[in-house]
Amino acid sequence: MKKIALALLLALVIPAAALAAGKTITVGVTPFPHKDIMVVVKGLLAKEGYDLQIKEFTDYVTPNVALAEKSLDANFFQHVPYLENMNKEKNLNLVWVAKVHIEPLGLYSKKIKKLSDLKPGSQIAIPNDPTNCARALRLLEKNGLIKVKAGELVTAKDITSNPKKIKFRELDAAQLPRTLDDVDAAVINTNFAVEAKLTPSKDAIIIEDKDSPYANVIAVRAEDKNSPAIKALVKAANSKEVKAYIQKNLVPKGILPAF
Repeated sequence: MKKIALALLLALVIPAAALAAGKTITVGVTPFPHKDIMVVVKGLLAKEGYDLQIKEFTDYVTPNVALAEKSLDANFFQHVPYLENMNKEKNLNLVWVAKVHIEPLGLYSKKIKKLSDLKPGSQIAIPNDPTNCARALRLLEKNGLIKVKAGELVTAKDITSNPKKIKFRELDAAQLPRTLDDVDAAVINTNFAVEAKLTPSKDAIIIEDKDSPYANVIAVRAEDKNSPAIKALVKAANSKEVKAYIQKNLVPKGILPAF
């Protein structure tokens, strides 16, 4: 009788373990706020029987390559224009499945308090990846500092009017907070600004508004976009619980929900 009971117990345990193993979702993120949001998502997915594994990256290239090479099931760190450009540059076949939040790009400085304080020949650091570089230049253009020719992926070479003869340094986005001691100002992504103890809503001299088209998205391989696991991930990421988390914890830092 004991052998029968043990056999029944194993029959229940082994399939359950196999099911759990088959319901693991690995998502690549950059630290803030993507990891923080995914921690909330992890709890929601656990209720649906999924184990969300969160893998951190500190750059904007590796997570897409890792996703394409199938070491990740999804990633969450980028906006749509960046994803589209990476697909073209590296011949990837990635798609976005959910918009989650918007991280406004802002101009920060330790040397000036307002844009008009910039002296002729001042130096501004901007992101060197194509989409965020263009985004930074458009932010400065919108605020009257420069003019840039029409087009999407513009660079500093496309500036058509620069009355103050501002000098631009294009650097890796993650390095920009560390340049503030060396340049007059830097255009920094919100996640890297917050990691550097800057508060976008308070410290940014100028900042993108809520109408920015650069919502951060969850990306997956095209062939997986309709899989049960990805659908579960999207449902959790666009849940009322995640929106409430963003509104309570991230809106004060300048980060807005995008759903």
